[in-house]
This record gives sequence, structure tokens and C-alpha cells, in this order.
Amino acid sequence: MLANFLTRNRRSSWLDLATWMLATVVSLSLLSSVIPASAQDQSQTAPQGSDNGKPKQDAPAEAGGPGGDIGPYSIPKRKTEEAPPPPQPISPKKVEGMPDYSIRVNAPLVNVDVLVTTKSGQFVPNLKQDNFRLYEDGAPQSISSFTVSKAPITAVLLVEFASTNYAFMIQALQASYSFANTLQKDDWIAVSYYDMQPHLLVDFTQDKKAVYGALNQLRIPGFSETNLFDALYDTLDRLDRVEGKKYIILVTTGVDTFSKLTLDKITKKIKDTKDVTIFPVSVGWIIREMYEARGRSAPHGMGIPVSNMDYLQADNEMRTFAAMTGGRAYFPRFEGEMPELFHDISTDIRNQYSITYRPTNDKLDGTYRKLKVQVVAPDGGLLKVKDQKGKDQKIEVVARDGYTARHSVD
Repeated sequence: MLANFLTRNRRSSWLDLATWMLATVVSLSLLSSVIPASAQDQSQTAPQGSDNGKPKQDAPAEAGGPGGDIGPYSIPKRKTEEAPPPPQPISPKKVEGMPDYSIRVNAPLVNVDVLVTTKSGQFVPNLKQDNFRLYEDGAPQSISSFTVSKAPITAVLLVEFASTNYAFMIQALQASYSFANTLQKDDWIAVSYYDMQPHLLVDFTQDKKAVYGALNQLRIPGFSETNLFDALYDTLDRLDRVEGKKYIILVTTGVDTFSKLTLDKITKKIKDTKDVTIFPVSVGWIIREMYEARGRSAPHGMGIPVSNMDYLQADNEMRTFAAMTGGRAYFPRFEGEMPELFHDISTDIRNQYSITYRPTNDKLDGTYRKLKVQVVAPDGGLLKVKDQKGKDQKIEVVARDGYTARHSVD
């Protein structure tokens, strides 16, 4: 009975195995009919070492990009742009018979402002270029251009206002207000005062009320020192950045008490500065004469000993500063002179003859050149000027004493 049972089970196992094998054969035959023949060939011919059965592709030489799992990233090749040809130099047409030449000018033009007045201070008008003779270091110069200047003025009113002498302060303020009264609407004016150091009250303005407002601030003085050289040097430095012709109206006693700079240094600074004319107006003459009549010197400030010799030296310095820059120094003896005095300064500034020349000495050596200007008749003789009554008048010619030539490294 047991043998019959095993025989029956063995037959069932073989029958199941035969059935499974038949089903597998049928499935493979159906699958082969679905897969394309090209895919079968590729799978059969795939080389060893390929990824996922895919052949490894090499990047073409012209692709130039990085590779990836699916092949190279093709980057278009950049076209080589040819550089534009250099511009051809333009040369002037050749004219037969004309020689080749070149011009090189080293000497710069020099401008000299000249003021011509009578002995009484009246401006002498209607002069021509033929009336002027110009000399540099004694050598005659040829005038290139000649004009009469009547342009608006650009000026700095520099006032000494310190705790020195009450009479000095009062006269300085009177002189400053007198100058402000002569201003015209197109003038540019800056106001500054100094004691131990310079103080800017108002920058360049065309508003006359702003000028009066700046002067109204001068009521309570501070230090008793009057450092004129330092203040003048600072003002000249600021004016270097202003183009055109400039003027400094210097209202001062002329006494320097404690400046860091010496007279030699401020003199050199004035020589090296161009296009700046200084018009000093001395104050304190009344009180000085009163003390001189008593055999004493006018006090200048608390604890500052100043003798009559110091005042005389200050006067000479003012004359020197004016002569070096083509201005004039004024020494009023009483307050009533102030309005007329500043009217003369305004007239002098607004009526000047401007001469331009090219020096015969074209060396750029930075030396100081002395200038001399003469006014003569057109025939070279003495120029005769008559007043309204027909009397002969002597004339005064005011121009700067010289200038500093440019240096080769400027």
C-alpha cells in the first residue's frame, strides 16, 4: 500500500515538471517575437566594460566640452575674430616747393597788468600798444597782445581785527565798510580776518548784504597777536585754486607779532604767486602820530612791545608787497580819506592795461625775472598828459616788479 502511494506521487512530480518546462518554452518563443532583431544583435555584441550594457562613446575632437554619463556636452566652437587693422596716420598733403619743418615753443606767455595814472591818482585812458615799452632783465620784449581790462573783480578783504588798540580796530572796520560800499553786482568778494590765525567769515559771494553781515560779526576781538605773515600766506594758498585775476585788499597795521613764517618766506611766496595783486591799506596813523608827538610809540596790544621802528618796518613791508604784485599801498591820515581812497582802489582795479608777451629767455629754470614797463609817446619820446586846466601832469606806471619763471618739472 505504501509502495502504491510513492509510485503515485512520483508520477505527479514529473508531470508538474514537464508542465512547467512546456510553459517556459512557450513564453520564450512569444518574447522573441516581440523584441526587435537590432536590439538582440546589440545586446549580443556589447563589449565588455560597458555601463549598463551601453557602449562607451568618445567625445569628438571639435566638441570641446566636458563628458557625462550620456555622452559629451557639445559646445560650439568660437569663431576667431580678426583684430581690426590699425588706423592709418593722416599726413598733410605734400605741396611742391614747401620744405619740411616743425615748430616747438617752450616759453609760455606772460601776462602783465599795468596801471597808468596821473600824480593825483586819475586813470590815464586811451593808451595804445605803441605807448608801452616792456623789458625783462633789461632785454626789450615784443608785446603779443594788448587789451584794456574792465572786468568784474575777484577779491579777498583781509582785515586785521585783534585785541590790540581800540583806535586800530575802529579804523579797520571803517576801512572795510568803505570798501564794501564800492562793490558792484558782478564782483566776487570773500571776507576774512586774522588775529593769531586767519578766520573766514564769508566765502566768495556776489551778495553785498552777505559782506556787510560778515563785517558786522567783528565786534569782540579775541587774541592780541597779529600774525600777518601766516594769514597772508594762507590767503595766497587759497587763491591758488581760483582761476583768473585776483586781488587782496589788506586792511592792517602791518605789524606781525608772532607768525611762524619769516619775512623771507612770505616774500618768496608772493614772488611765486601769479595773478594776485595786493593793495595794502594801513590803519592807525592817527594814533601813531599822536604818540610820536609825545616821544612814545603807540601801544599795539597787551604785553606786546612795539616801537616806532616796528611801525616803520611794517610800512616798508606793505610797500614791498604792493610793488611786487603790481598794486599800491595806501596810508590814510584820517577817517575822511577812506571813501575816496577805496574809490581809487576800485578804479585802479577796473581800469588796467593788460599786456601779454613771450619772453626771449625761453629757459624753464624757475628763476625770478625782473620786469620794467615804460609809457612813452608813439614816437618814443616823453608822453605828455594835461589836466582839465591844460597843465602838464606827471604820470605813474604801476606794474609788478617781476615774476618767477616756470620750472621744467612744472
